[in-house]
Amino acid sequence: MKRINLGTALFFSFLITFGQTEKPIDSKITNVTVFLNKAQVTREVKTRIEAGKMDLILSGLTSQLDPSSIQVAGKGSFLILGIRHQQNYLNEFNVPVKLKALKDSLIYYQRNLSLEQSQKEILNKEEQMLLSNQKIGGTNQNLTVAELRAMADFYRSRLGEIVNSRMKQDEKVKSINEHILRLQRQINSENELYSKNTSEIVISVSANSTTAATLEVNYVVANAGWYPIYDLRAINTKSPIQLNYKANVFQRTGEEWKNVNLILSTANPNQSGLKPELYPWYLDFYNPVAYKQYNNKALGRGMRSEAPSEDLAFEMEIAEAAPAQSMAELVSRVQTSLNTEFIIALPYTVASSSKPTLVDIQSNEVKAKYSYSVVPKLDADAFLIAKATGWEEYSLLPGEANIFFEGTFVGKTFIDPNAIGDTLSVSLGRDKRIVVKREELKDLTSKKFIGSNVREEHSWEISVRNTKAEPVTITVEDQLPVTRNKDIEVTSLDNGGAKFEPVSGKLIWKLTLQPNETKKVTYRYEVKYPKDKQISGLN
Repeated sequence: MKRINLGTALFFSFLITFGQTEKPIDSKITNVTVFLNKAQVTREVKTRIEAGKMDLILSGLTSQLDPSSIQVAGKGSFLILGIRHQQNYLNEFNVPVKLKALKDSLIYYQRNLSLEQSQKEILNKEEQMLLSNQKIGGTNQNLTVAELRAMADFYRSRLGEIVNSRMKQDEKVKSINEHILRLQRQINSENELYSKNTSEIVISVSANSTTAATLEVNYVVANAGWYPIYDLRAINTKSPIQLNYKANVFQRTGEEWKNVNLILSTANPNQSGLKPELYPWYLDFYNPVAYKQYNNKALGRGMRSEAPSEDLAFEMEIAEAAPAQSMAELVSRVQTSLNTEFIIALPYTVASSSKPTLVDIQSNEVKAKYSYSVVPKLDADAFLIAKATGWEEYSLLPGEANIFFEGTFVGKTFIDPNAIGDTLSVSLGRDKRIVVKREELKDLTSKKFIGSNVREEHSWEISVRNTKAEPVTITVEDQLPVTRNKDIEVTSLDNGGAKFEPVSGKLIWKLTLQPNETKKVTYRYEVKYPKDKQISGLN
């Protein structure tokens, strides 16, 4: 009996002790560093720790966090014994206000649908009851004509009312079903972001006495990142280009980043940070038998690899931001050893959504020279080109750019800093006030048979007219054919003062035209080839 009582006492003592050592804690997201792919989330915890050992449970976290990236630091008279991560398939994320309102509306319409369907069923039952009793005149021979007439009027009137009421019920049911269908579609779209299980971080601590504690918890999450988008604005051909650098920040983690300190980093955790190594490059004679014999061994050596480890710790430098009217002016750029960080001075909210949140990063003026360019062989319109310099200092990334000129949207282009060199060339659109015409001069074009060869001579004229009220500089491009066969000879007879590139065959003229001035350039070339051959692509 004593054994039973002692065992029972120990069991309940264990339960009480176990229950006391676990403590759920609340946290708040304070900082988020968003990489090009993934993001690092920082949560702040303020709690009290009792004397002894205790497990602090930080729940309601996204299930998409990387357990290996969890870091915990704290302030207070306590010791952090260890941390662990676990999935929680019972608790889902707190439903956001928008999704909760949608679900409440769905419940309301579903109840109304049940009510209307019940009313319709009542009408059907009443109709069946009336129809089953319509033979009352045949079973009771003592009814007078007046009573029969009254009975017929009653059936006719009531059945008509039932039919009308049922039609109205059908219309109501149809309308409610349409509302329910729309709500279900919207809810399904939102549920993709929130109907996931949560996870928990368990922090084991120990304290000699009750103490106040502050914890900082960091972890990296997937399904988050940002990509750049630019606005290039030119007021006129005498002003610099306004380069507006923006970021589309996205996250589909299920957590809401509400009023957080936001940092955008150009780092990409998905890329390995390990330098590749060169191994001996062996050459040998091809031997099919030997290859088959040692194929498996060679394949085994070739598949050997090691998974790289990545250090995702980034030091953040906070800079004071001066008061300004533009959000872009409240962003400071910090150049770290390997990457660039854009620190947003004001708290920002990024909801877990399928749509990105647009954040202004910076706005800068870039020096630019404006000129016109035309390729009349392909398009007779002249294009205004802005050539910007000094863009390297702004840490641009490859991305799409919207182009505006004189306050009007012109089109889109793509900025690739890895390919544009020292000068960023941007086409600002067509200018119809520069008239360009290209035509072949028939009088100077000929085809002659000399011996076993054919000599074709071609001559072209390009005229450019400036109808603007100001001088313009324009680059005109055309080309001579380039041969890839030793039996075909191409000779330039007159380049018309153009710069000639023999490899590409390109002719380039740079002209300056005063208002209402017209300039013409001509060029001639000869093609020689055997008369028993036909040339493709000459005309």
